[in-house]
Amino acid sequence: MKKILITRKLLPLSEKYALKIFNAKLNKEDKIINQEDLIKGSNDCDGILSSLTEKIDAGVIAKLSSSVKIISNFAVGYGNIDIVAARKRNIVVTNTPDVLTDATAEIAILILLGAARRAKEGAEWANKKDWKWSADFLMGKQLTGARLGILGMGRIGRAVANIARSFGMIIHYHNRSQLDKNLEKEAIYHNSLESLLSVSDFFSINCPATKETKHIINKDTLKCFPDGAVLSNSARGDMIDDDAMVKSLKSGKIFSLGLDAYNGEPNIHPDYATLPNVFVLPHLGSSTIKTRTAMGNLAVSNLEEFFKTGKCKNTVK
Repeated sequence: MKKILITRKLLPLSEKYALKIFNAKLNKEDKIINQEDLIKGSNDCDGILSSLTEKIDAGVIAKLSSSVKIISNFAVGYGNIDIVAARKRNIVVTNTPDVLTDATAEIAILILLGAARRAKEGAEWANKKDWKWSADFLMGKQLTGARLGILGMGRIGRAVANIARSFGMIIHYHNRSQLDKNLEKEAIYHNSLESLLSVSDFFSINCPATKETKHIINKDTLKCFPDGAVLSNSARGDMIDDDAMVKSLKSGKIFSLGLDAYNGEPNIHPDYATLPNVFVLPHLGSSTIKTRTAMGNLAVSNLEEFFKTGKCKNTVK
């Protein structure tokens, strides 16, 4: 029976699945383990089931036991793992695509709505119990008939577009390449980011985190938006230059911002925490019982497939 290290606590059904087919080391107290503990804990293991809370960089990979042949990441993203370093050591890296698409798209729409309709301010007023109705109380932005720009029309971006269409939104997008017509569903393609931003009354970041996308929303690109645009980020925090964004929010260039992912989680930029026009969630994208169980099961299944066949369909390329 192969031995694996599971770095964080999974939901019960996933841990039961893992224990059935592996000699699995569990993290029953769900403590965040440091790099040294990860190296030591996996010393006698054949594989690691990791999460985004572990930074498995080149230094860590260089120190992993030669017995470790696979790292199965409990996420669709894999920015926490140095893929190049893993490849050099012939360690396969897998992720969990598809199963979290719908849940993450729901959160993307939630933070877009929360930002647009001033949900943070509304909740604060409701809790004070002294708000007074008026015709101009907490005026927000309406999604109906507005233009939604989507950066990244992969699985999640397309799911966001499908939900947004139910609000009557007009979909625009920028991608590495234009989609086939059957996937595009009449969405309007822009071959440059600047072109997309210029028509984005609302804007949703749904692209993968890469070196090229770091701070893709910055002081220069923010100027391209229509005045009073609403932005949301449910992908990764480093897509946004926080200081530039704060200035745009304070000036009114950007009406509001919705975040489910941000730099330095959980240590949010101090201005985001105090600005009334920032609606923030603590990275809840895939946080449903259905999705987190499916993610855990797929991460275990990736390990099982690899040890049975020597390869896995969810290997990160």
